[in-house]
Amino acid sequence: MKPDEIQVKEEDSHPRKFINPSPRMPNIKVFTGTSHPELAKKIVGRLGIDLGKATTKTFSNKETSVVIGVSVRGEDVYIVQSGCGDINDNLMELFIMINACKIASASRVTAVIPCFPYSRQDKKEKSRAPIAAKLLANLISVAGADHVITIDLHASQIQGFFNIPVDNLYAEPAITKWIQENIPEWRSSVMVSPDAGGVKRMTAIADRLDIDFAIIHKERQRAVETDESTVLVGDVNNRTAIMVDDLADTCDTIVKGAQKLHEAGANKVYAIVTHGVLAGNAIEKINNSSLEAFVMTNTIPQDKLMKICPKLQIIDISMMLAEAIRRTHYAESVSYLFTNAPY
Repeated sequence: MKPDEIQVKEEDSHPRKFINPSPRMPNIKVFTGTSHPELAKKIVGRLGIDLGKATTKTFSNKETSVVIGVSVRGEDVYIVQSGCGDINDNLMELFIMINACKIASASRVTAVIPCFPYSRQDKKEKSRAPIAAKLLANLISVAGADHVITIDLHASQIQGFFNIPVDNLYAEPAITKWIQENIPEWRSSVMVSPDAGGVKRMTAIADRLDIDFAIIHKERQRAVETDESTVLVGDVNNRTAIMVDDLADTCDTIVKGAQKLHEAGANKVYAIVTHGVLAGNAIEKINNSSLEAFVMTNTIPQDKLMKICPKLQIIDISMMLAEAIRRTHYAESVSYLFTNAPY
C-alpha cells in the first residue's frame, strides 16, 4: 500500500482504497469596515476577487451593529479597518466584525490595520499613565483575531504586545520607488530626519538610495528653559532635502523642519510620511509652508483634503497589502515585502 493511501475494510471483507486528500486551503473573503472602504476596494481589485458583503449600522443609542452577509464557514477572512476618523467607533466595529466571523466558524481571521491606532501610547511616560497600545493588542486578540497585518508601527516593539502573529510591513520600498520616479535630482539630494526618533527609518532609506543624510536635533540651552531650538546636523546647501517620518499629526515638526532646511540653503524640501493624520489646522500649515510637496501613503483616506491642498500627493500601498494577503493566504513568506515594492 502506498504511503498516501488508506485501506478500509468493509463488512463484506473486501478492501477498498481511498486517496488521502491533501489539506484544502480555505477560500478567501475580504471585508471592510467604514474607516477606509476605498482602500479595501483597491485591495480586492488587485486580488481579483469581490469585496465580502457586510452591513454596518449605528443604532439611535450609538451602539454598533454588524451583519456578515455571506457564509464564512471554513474561510480565510481578512478585515480591513484603519485607525482613523472616529477611531474608537471604528475599533469597536472591527472587534464586532472579528467576533462575528470567528463564531461563524471562519478558519482564520486576520485584522488588516494599515494605520495602527494608539501606537504612540506604547510606554509609560509618567506615573499612572496607561499603555494603551498593549490594551488594544489584548482587545484584538480577545475579539478572536488570529493574525494582524499593519504598516510602519510607531514602535516595532508593539509586535511583542500580541500573543498572535503580527506582520509589520514597511513603507520604505514604496517611498524609495516614489523618490526615484518623482524627484529628478534624487541622486544629489539629502535625506533628513525631522527629529531624533526617526533617524533609523531615515538612514534605512538613505542607504537604499546611497545618498547623504542629515538630522534636525531639538535642544534646550538650559534645563529650566521651555523653548526648544533646533540644530541641523549635516549639509543641505544648494541641494534638495527629503524629510521622512512615520506619522504627521499637527505637522508642526515637519513645517518647522522645512523652514530650518531652507534657512540652511536647501533648494527644495519634500516631506514624506507613512500615516498622514493631519489634525487641527495641519492643512493650513502645509499650504503656507515652504514645502515643495507633502507626500503620504493612503493608509488613511485623504481624498477630501487633496482638494483643498495642492501640495498633497499619495503613494498607493494597496498593492503591498494585497500581496501580503495573497502570500499569507497561500502560506508564502512575507519577508520579500520588507525590502521590495511589489509593483
